[in-house]
Amino acid sequence: MAVAVDLPDETPADVLQLSESGTPITAFTDALRLAYWTSPAVLAQRAAVRGIDYRVVQARAAYGPKLDFQLRQGYTRDVDDATSVFSPAATREGWTNSASAILTQPLFTFGRNFAAERFSVAQRNFQAQALRSTEQQALLDTIAAYVGLLRDRAGVAIAQDNLDILRAEQSDTSARFKVREVTSTDVQQVTTRAELGQAQLYAAQRDAASSEAAFAQKVGVPAGTLAAPNPLDLPVRTLEEAYAYAEANNPVLQAAHYREAVSRASLEQVKADLMPRVDLQGTASYSSLSAYNNKARRREQRGEVVVSGPIYESGLRQARVAEAQAANDADWRLIDGAVRDNRAGLATAWNEWKAQEAAIDRLAISVDAAQRALDGARLQEPAGLITTLDVLELTRDLLNVRSSYNNSIASAYVAQARVLAQMGALDPRWLLPDDPRYDPQAHFEKVKHRADIPLFTPLMRALDGISVGPKTRRALRDPGTQVETPAVKLSTPAVPESAN
Repeated sequence: MAVAVDLPDETPADVLQLSESGTPITAFTDALRLAYWTSPAVLAQRAAVRGIDYRVVQARAAYGPKLDFQLRQGYTRDVDDATSVFSPAATREGWTNSASAILTQPLFTFGRNFAAERFSVAQRNFQAQALRSTEQQALLDTIAAYVGLLRDRAGVAIAQDNLDILRAEQSDTSARFKVREVTSTDVQQVTTRAELGQAQLYAAQRDAASSEAAFAQKVGVPAGTLAAPNPLDLPVRTLEEAYAYAEANNPVLQAAHYREAVSRASLEQVKADLMPRVDLQGTASYSSLSAYNNKARRREQRGEVVVSGPIYESGLRQARVAEAQAANDADWRLIDGAVRDNRAGLATAWNEWKAQEAAIDRLAISVDAAQRALDGARLQEPAGLITTLDVLELTRDLLNVRSSYNNSIASAYVAQARVLAQMGALDPRWLLPDDPRYDPQAHFEKVKHRADIPLFTPLMRALDGISVGPKTRRALRDPGTQVETPAVKLSTPAVPESAN
């Protein structure tokens, strides 16, 4: 399949070079930058936001005049039947044409146009928050893929070390069996564990290969020899501070507010439809005086102020208002639901991070103790102080604690990244502070006033906005949003001194 690399113009030059070269990635920051600037999901959402920007342009265009034209050419034929047998039928026929231009300028729509603009702006802001969420998800997926690959590569090394120990034990046990120092049962026990160790190595290699594929999917290029990831900094110190930070910055929560703003603007639109509207219309036409020939022509110019509005529609518009009110109330309630979900997810990620971090130090001690125990047992085994089964059990203990230690390091890092994502802080501002960022507001500001008529559009907009209420953010109504889940309390019992 042919591939023509085509990234947006705002892509940094070094990122473009990394993407085009396909050189395996070794640095954590390079992986993040590639995901941020080249992820198909992110680029698609950025394009979607740029498209939504033009809805605001369309809405603002409604404040200005609209000029239409009509061109007509037609044939007319009339036949008057005879009133008696002595009078022949009279026939009139001929071709005519006409041209007209119609200028319409809204003067006051009782908030229809203003509500339509507010609706489009809320839609645009909703999509902008969806973009932030997509960007953060791409970065979180990249972090998980990067750390997961480091974990699984280390898992292969751990499984290989375990197999090497078991193969060495198998060789020693076979040699001892030949001189009748151990029984065949000992040989079979070691063989069982060695073959199990080989199967575990295959599983570890499978996991590592899957992680390689996941890395290439999220980053866009293969992984080289990966360096350790950079430490993650949080802008908060406690879970309570994280809750407050999330309420102001989490894109899902912000999107919930803008979704409510969309339905509220829709409600304002249908309410405005209950009111009349005032338009200025001007018409210029050039047509024929006769329906049967173009010889006699007429020129006409007409200007008028048109007031129009509904009188009675069997409750249709009132029903639309009631529907819009219910839809807006539903979106308002969903803000409360989003807050609950965010706090639950944030607390889960926070507690996972803290628990895994606390476990890492303990597991490091456990790994050291397990290694010492196995080394001592293998020295004691030839003297008959330790059985073969004891050595095998200690080998398994070492495998388990090394695997747990390896997994905890990865899990703690990913959980901390999830905390940042739940807070709404997993973006280049914290991960890549010195790097450029994509600014969707720049395109919006560039095209927002494209359909404006200087001075005239702001005047019409201000006039139409008189009948529409101020734009405010809805307050939370759910009592459950006042409940803040406390952070996990980790006990730290005294550790006895280990024997050396």
